[in-house]
Amino acid sequence: MTQISAIPTSSEQPKERIELAAAYRLIAHFNMDDSIFTHISAKAPDDEGEHAFLINPYGLRFDEVTASSLATVDIDGNILRDTHGAGINKAGFTIHSAVHAARPEIKCVLHTHTVAGVAISSMEEGILPLNQWSLQFHNRMAFHDYEGIALDLAERERLVNDLGDNKVMILRNHGLLTCGRTVGEAFSLMFNMERACKAQLAIMSSGGTPKKIDPELAEKTAKQYEGWDKQHSGNKPDPQWDAFQRLAIKHYPDLVN
Repeated sequence: MTQISAIPTSSEQPKERIELAAAYRLIAHFNMDDSIFTHISAKAPDDEGEHAFLINPYGLRFDEVTASSLATVDIDGNILRDTHGAGINKAGFTIHSAVHAARPEIKCVLHTHTVAGVAISSMEEGILPLNQWSLQFHNRMAFHDYEGIALDLAERERLVNDLGDNKVMILRNHGLLTCGRTVGEAFSLMFNMERACKAQLAIMSSGGTPKKIDPELAEKTAKQYEGWDKQHSGNKPDPQWDAFQRLAIKHYPDLVN
């Protein structure tokens, strides 16, 4: 099967920008966006700044983001590149810069405000061990208490302390956050987390009696997920992310521009 790297051969944009633009389009495609709000950030190409990351310019919907329109910002909030000319959302900078500064191994941070994600974030228990989808996150979720709209840079220290070495976090009364060593990992974690939230809400509204999975079995399954993920980490091919990117470029070919 043709790898995604062979598809946008006509694009002059670097891989980092194309992959992040694809993630934006996919979040919109699967109805996980929130107007012009929430963000996905990724480490910028080396020639754009040693500690810089890419993020959507303020005012663009996720379905409008292209590889070239992504803004480049450094950890201190200085905008290094902004072809759109609208700057960035300050609340998005607070959350994303916190993770990029504290976790150099993390290349991508993804934050959503979906109905299902916000609903589960508003429950004390978070995601419950009710099915195989949810077990990927068993004992592997961080929680961060709501502090209002994330405009206070002092919140960054508390946020990264709560995140620890986890890759997924429930922002209480707010939404969901995932981070990954690649854009594909962060996207796949969010895709699966969103499904787990939707399933939990469906179970709770069904009128039936939820059946929690035994903690030992839940931990076994979580480790099975981890073992699978390790096979597709770093520079190794990730067939699921390749498939998602093919979908994005098939439906939204302009994203590579």
